[in-house]
Amino acid sequence: MSNGRDLLALDRAHVWHPYGPMPGKNEPYLVESAEGVLLKLAGGREVVDGMSSWWAAIHGYRHPVLDTALAEQAGRMSHVMFGGLTHQPAIDLATNLVELAPDGLEHVFLADSGSVSVEVAIKMALQAQLALGRPRRRRLLTWRGGYHGDTFHPMTVCDPVGGMHSLWTGVLPVQVFADVPPVEFDQGYADGLRALIAEHADDVAAVIVEPVVQGAGGMRFHHPEYLRVLREATAAYGICLIFDEIATGFGRTGEFFGADHAGVSPDIMCMGKALTGGYLTLAATLCTTAVAEAISAGEGGGLAHGPTFMGNPLACAVANASLGLLRDTDWRSHVRVIESGLRGGLEPLRGVPGVDDVRVLGAIGVVQLDRPVDMAKATAAAVDAGVWLRPFRDLIYTMPPYVASPDDVARIVAGITAAVAAT
Repeated sequence: MSNGRDLLALDRAHVWHPYGPMPGKNEPYLVESAEGVLLKLAGGREVVDGMSSWWAAIHGYRHPVLDTALAEQAGRMSHVMFGGLTHQPAIDLATNLVELAPDGLEHVFLADSGSVSVEVAIKMALQAQLALGRPRRRRLLTWRGGYHGDTFHPMTVCDPVGGMHSLWTGVLPVQVFADVPPVEFDQGYADGLRALIAEHADDVAAVIVEPVVQGAGGMRFHHPEYLRVLREATAAYGICLIFDEIATGFGRTGEFFGADHAGVSPDIMCMGKALTGGYLTLAATLCTTAVAEAISAGEGGGLAHGPTFMGNPLACAVANASLGLLRDTDWRSHVRVIESGLRGGLEPLRGVPGVDDVRVLGAIGVVQLDRPVDMAKATAAAVDAGVWLRPFRDLIYTMPPYVASPDDVARIVAGITAAVAAT
């Protein structure tokens, strides 16, 4: 086995890491193994993963139930094409997701990743509107501060100013944006949403938002009542409502889906990240029967999409096992314990110079600074405190695995505190 120095040299020479130059400015940390909530780094250090591998590994690492599901499925078949064929893991997964999703979402399209599930959702909305005789409805409406992925159409509904996609201005279609939704309910803002939707009723195919929590666009929280406003306004004009639950789904906010905070059902819903418990890439786009029937009756006779690895049996099997763990364990209590630990531990940072805001919801803790984070210094300080964090922009935040103990959460809080002090 190559030593750490040799591996990092090869990494620097050949491996392009996300959101960075080639070669990278900062040397990555080399992970040798992971178990429970711990990442074992080269050299023997162990750190608590405060990020759940970008919010996906909700059960931690090397979970015996997920390991077994993966191994047993590999013993039967790793993959078969989904065109013209089907298999039990995919059928079971679709059935499970329909049972868990908000009412009315009856049909499941399996995709490769979160960004692709958003692409599929947008394609569903556009094809449905075209099939219903509304060809002018080609734009999307959302609110500022959002993030929906890095492929082309999802980039168009990410924040156009504060997001990471400004390089593509002039290349991407221009969508319709409302202001960032407030934390508390504001009747004037709600009226403005209704008016904006009415103004663009003839050219907007769908409204797409992240329910309750905006993720990588800024880790902001907003009042669930705005989801009800969107549902009523879109229904009035026959506009599709898309909820992007990639970051908020599977218990992260304290409810199974963000939509559950409002008791609202969208026309289309995107899922990803924690769907497989962080084991394999898999996403899903669910829709209502009305959307599916419109697409199927329209030109082309079906949805114009079909990934090579659609419905991968390995990913579907481990996703079913992950959903089984959520059904069989008291995940709500675990999330409440994490929420309590984060709230109590992070609140004292509110008075620290340079800290602009502290906010906690479910298994999400955010410290917002009044300046950009020095990522290298903040990350190193957290690692020295025994915690893996991935700050961005002006945010130092955590989304720990649900299996994190109170001691693990206290360690994460210490890591965030160290990161705030270092930047």
